[in-house]
Amino acid sequence: MKKILLTVVVAFLSIGFAYAYDDVPITVDQLPQKAQQFLKSYFPQVGVSFAKKESDIIGNEYDVVLTDGSKMEFTSKGEWKSVECKGGAVPADIAPKQITQYVAKNYPDTKILKIDRDNREYEVYLSNRLELTFNKDFKLVDIDD
Repeated sequence: MKKILLTVVVAFLSIGFAYAYDDVPITVDQLPQKAQQFLKSYFPQVGVSFAKKESDIIGNEYDVVLTDGSKMEFTSKGEWKSVECKGGAVPADIAPKQITQYVAKNYPDTKILKIDRDNREYEVYLSNRLELTFNKDFKLVDIDD
């Protein structure tokens, strides 16, 4: 009986994990509304090359690649997690004002090429190859080159 129960549990876990890590191509109108508005606001002249929904045990996330090579990641609610612009700067209004002011003051000849955020921090990648890390209070906590 224990072997049968163990076999059933393993089978269900295998099916669950196979389903849990499912990446599905989607259209722009299948993105959360907030992500759609983000694209319209910040990248109105750039088309979407590819979008996909990533499902895992925690929930869904969305990846978008634009026709100019820029990439974005969004949460299940459509909030941006990562924005990387190929061949140009991340639009100034995406990064928090405190971060853009810090970069403008301390690195005036650089552009923000990529910005990532999570629950604890922001990581900013500059055109001079520096990586700045800010905490949630927008205090600089690390610099990497």
